[in-house]
Amino acid sequence: MTSIVRRPLTPRQVELLGRLEALVLAEGFAHFTLDDLASRLHCSKSTLYVLASSKEQLAVRVVGRYFKGASERIEQRIAGVEDVRVRVGTYLAGAAEELRRASAQFITDVAAFGPTRRTYERNARAAAERIREFIQEGVRDGVFRDVHATLIAEMAGLLIESIQTGVLPRRAGVSDAEAFTALGELLLDGLRRERSRS
Repeated sequence: MTSIVRRPLTPRQVELLGRLEALVLAEGFAHFTLDDLASRLHCSKSTLYVLASSKEQLAVRVVGRYFKGASERIEQRIAGVEDVRVRVGTYLAGAAEELRRASAQFITDVAAFGPTRRTYERNARAAAERIREFIQEGVRDGVFRDVHATLIAEMAGLLIESIQTGVLPRRAGVSDAEAFTALGELLLDGLRRERSRS
């Protein structure tokens, strides 16, 4: 059986995907038709069909692009940060900054559509995995007290998911950025190794 090989995008298609991502982040995607998107982006529907075979597949592609780009930018921020405590704070600050680009409607639409929700859930699991790695490193290096790294990371992952879906900020009456800052403080204060009394 032959597999379908996706051709590399042309510079025009990359630029179009970037504009589409910005539009979807600002306004969501559920209410748009392909005609709407073509009109807003000043292109033909056939141009959009080159990117994906349907509006739903286009949404999946754009949401995947957003999360992939966000992950890459966050990883760039923490690259070369030696202090694991600073790395945790920088990682969560990066997540907050990336999330500020996404409107509440975008988050709602992502959560309501199965394929994009699964993309989002993979992203949340990946974030929890990175935090678990940071915790394990901190414990190994004696920076953090000895804890159940997987359990703490899963708890952090649930909080990240609650922040990203807007549940926690809405209940607490805070912004996403404030929620991520508080999560960083909670993690770092809870993991801090007590200094021995002399």
